[in-house]
Amino acid sequence: MNDAKTALGQKILRIKREKGLRWAEIAARLGHAPVFVCAACLGQMSMTAETAEKAAALFDLSAEEAALLTEIPYRGSLPTAVPTDPLIYRFYELIQVYGTTWKELIGEEFGDGIMSAIDFDMTLERQPDQKGDRVKLTLSGKFLPYKRY
Repeated sequence: MNDAKTALGQKILRIKREKGLRWAEIAARLGHAPVFVCAACLGQMSMTAETAEKAAALFDLSAEEAALLTEIPYRGSLPTAVPTDPLIYRFYELIQVYGTTWKELIGEEFGDGIMSAIDFDMTLERQPDQKGDRVKLTLSGKFLPYKRY
């Protein structure tokens, strides 16, 4: 785990809060999707040097911090094996309940393989509902069949 990237992510969150910025606005300024920008700022993705320079200017970061944004991260660095944050835990719960169903349905539709988390897109939207707004996540990953040899 890269403690420096985690610490930088916390610093960026503080500055974001102080400046009253939203991820959509930050993403527009950096020229990428909000999901990617948020993940990169929190240390789970790496930025190009050009994007890191824009982020450094926006967040008043040092050259060393900008360089850290370009480093390849240690991904999946949650502090515990089973997440304890209630929102993150719900995703863990979704996988426990529906993981085998998703695997079965993907297998039936595509064959033996996986959905890529590298060649991957994700969007998050607020979906108005009279019973209370809903969170709409769209996950789209390239299907990668297992190689037979």
